[in-house]
Amino acid sequence: MATETPKPHNNPTSAHDTSLEHERLTSLINSMADGVIAVDEHQTVAIYNGAALGILDVNSELSGRRVKDILVLIDKNNQKLDAEKLVKTTTTQLTTRDLLLQYANGETINLYLSVAPVHLGYGVKGGRGHVILLRDITHEKSLEEERDEFISVVSHELRTPIAIAEGNISNAQFVVDRSENIPDAVKSSLKASYDQIIFLSGMINDLATLSRAERGKLNVEIESINAHDLLVELQQNYEPSAKDKGLKLVTKTDPGLELLQSSKLYVREILQNFITNAIKYTVSGTVTISAKKHANGVLFTVKDTGIGISKADKEKVFDKFFRSEDYRTRQSSGTGLGLYVTMKLARLLHADIDLESELNKGSTFSIFIPNLQ
Repeated sequence: MATETPKPHNNPTSAHDTSLEHERLTSLINSMADGVIAVDEHQTVAIYNGAALGILDVNSELSGRRVKDILVLIDKNNQKLDAEKLVKTTTTQLTTRDLLLQYANGETINLYLSVAPVHLGYGVKGGRGHVILLRDITHEKSLEEERDEFISVVSHELRTPIAIAEGNISNAQFVVDRSENIPDAVKSSLKASYDQIIFLSGMINDLATLSRAERGKLNVEIESINAHDLLVELQQNYEPSAKDKGLKLVTKTDPGLELLQSSKLYVREILQNFITNAIKYTVSGTVTISAKKHANGVLFTVKDTGIGISKADKEKVFDKFFRSEDYRTRQSSGTGLGLYVTMKLARLLHADIDLESELNKGSTFSIFIPNLQ
């Protein structure tokens, strides 16, 4: 007896479910305030929402159009960017706030752009594509520029009075230390005033560097750096601070080190930030500064036996104005700008920073600085 081959049949329930799912997806993205555009593997628009039309300033249908035809992007160097190439080569989520979107009439807006690869269909056989998120951040950027301008002006104007105050207090300390019958209260008051002026001076320097970094005004001047000499210099500068806290400051250098081609100013500032934090947050023990040859550059490390950093805080220590809630951190003054500025400088030098830390077991900040020539 012959067996009949089953005939294929439509599955109306499956088709209905797919249609319902599509309606839900469309409803969801249309409820979003940000512009959403989903493109297939050929960079053709498959889905979009009303917010995307508003940001792109168009009234026509987007479905079936190419990304390069609807997104005219300008980078921070005022050069046109190939939007299609940018999307196509994105393999992990990409976000940026440094692009401009140019309209047909030549006008531009500041754009927040997020691109993420996704499956556009259902199941394993679903088509691949990308989801593009758009947001007009022109107003935010304007406020940021005003803030950066304010910080720049204030930090510049405060430099002179702070320098004068520092010099006068230092002179007063010199006179008091060599005079007789000066009450200890006067000496301690002068020392406290001097310490606060030094702290304020450091904060102004951080603000000035931050302002220049945010506005893209930092320039890298490459020169030959003797890492051994740099570490000796840093040890001489920071040994008094370490001794005041009863700490031991140690330097270790690889005898095979060669000259590093980078910005001595920024390398020194990065290491100074690491060392300052190491001394500040170490109650007892040792702070070790080391440098060794690594690939095409130098690996610098600052290790301490301090209070350490929690797992949650490790993800935030390089954020702007971040200050840990740990009471031991709060006991020390700080702006939360040092490590943020450090990360900005590291990116300028194409350097990689690594942090290893555990609460109550100390921290190790490492930075690999490559030769730039």
